[in-house]
Amino acid sequence: MEKIILIKYGELTTKKDNRGLFTRVLYNNLSDKLKDYNCEIIKEYSRMFIKCSDNNLEKVIEVLKNTFGILEFNIAYQVHTNIEDIKSSVIDLLNNESFNTFKVITKRSDKSFPHDSIEFNHIIGGHILKNITCKVDVHNPELKVNIEIRRDYTYIYFNSIKGLGGYPVGVEGKGLLMLSGGIDSPVAGYLALKRGIKIDCVYFEAMPHTSIKAREKVESLAKELLKYTTSINLYIVSITKLQEEIYKNIPSNYMITILRRMMYRIAERLAKKNKDLVLINGESIGQVASQTLHSMKVINNVTNMPVIRPVCCLDKLEIMDLSRKINTYDISILPYEDCCTIFVPKHPVINPDIKTAEEYEKLVNYEEMIDEIMKNIEVKKINDEEEFSNIF
Repeated sequence: MEKIILIKYGELTTKKDNRGLFTRVLYNNLSDKLKDYNCEIIKEYSRMFIKCSDNNLEKVIEVLKNTFGILEFNIAYQVHTNIEDIKSSVIDLLNNESFNTFKVITKRSDKSFPHDSIEFNHIIGGHILKNITCKVDVHNPELKVNIEIRRDYTYIYFNSIKGLGGYPVGVEGKGLLMLSGGIDSPVAGYLALKRGIKIDCVYFEAMPHTSIKAREKVESLAKELLKYTTSINLYIVSITKLQEEIYKNIPSNYMITILRRMMYRIAERLAKKNKDLVLINGESIGQVASQTLHSMKVINNVTNMPVIRPVCCLDKLEIMDLSRKINTYDISILPYEDCCTIFVPKHPVINPDIKTAEEYEKLVNYEEMIDEIMKNIEVKKINDEEEFSNIF
């Protein structure tokens, strides 16, 4: 009898002809995330199995809990597909469990096995009742005895460990997350990862108006998102001069609208250079002036790239709950201002006009400034703590 981790795919099983792609990406992600734990990963059509030492078991479980594409997983015990071996193994394992009621759930993949699932439930259930003092409860058992019968081996396991579900990260390509230091954008990144989008992040700063602490805060947020993927590039974009020019030349009520349009232009150029398919941000409809539908339309007008807003229809309390779940809330509320919270006007426009925005932009020589900004973007590889380096 050998201990093994049994992984169930969940939503991946609906993919029919593309199922092989989805399971292959999941396999590659796990291979990368578990490379330091000396694991053997076995990929099959309907299941994936991981063999590892007991010393690394808890660490491997923690990785699996934070890996998208897994519905649930179990600590299972592999025995030969032989009725007597199965019966004796079940009793040996149950002698180490504490329970009063149980239910047997058999899944028979090997149709040559001499008993169907219902018959084998009765055989194992009767065997348990003869050897252990307990009762059957098919509706609300304290312990579920799961038995998966395959041609060579049978797997016995008890209550499952819930996974995150979703798609394996990377199966849908790559996107660029506009990561600020706020509550919303890390949650948007998490939800994009859940749908299989591998993310890199772009952070806009305006030193000295923003601080190194604000940058470190964003790095910490990116590190939290790293738990759900294999690597993240964090692009640091300095827009100090551009933001100062906007502050000097643009009417105050349009400053945020124009600034956001500039950010979209820069993010689009960076995304296209890195072959990202989409931009991702944490905009939530109506939450602030730049996130009314009129504002989104005017701001979005400067880019032809698809823009995904995963939290756009969630209210603030829902977003906060998710941020606590993914451990970013306490980081996000640290009191270090980002470039969107400095120079904030008292009365920003909530229904901006595209033509008006375009006329105001003529007051700033932004194209040359963006060219210069693009030459000085820095990148930090969150996965390996490399020092900042110029990328262009």
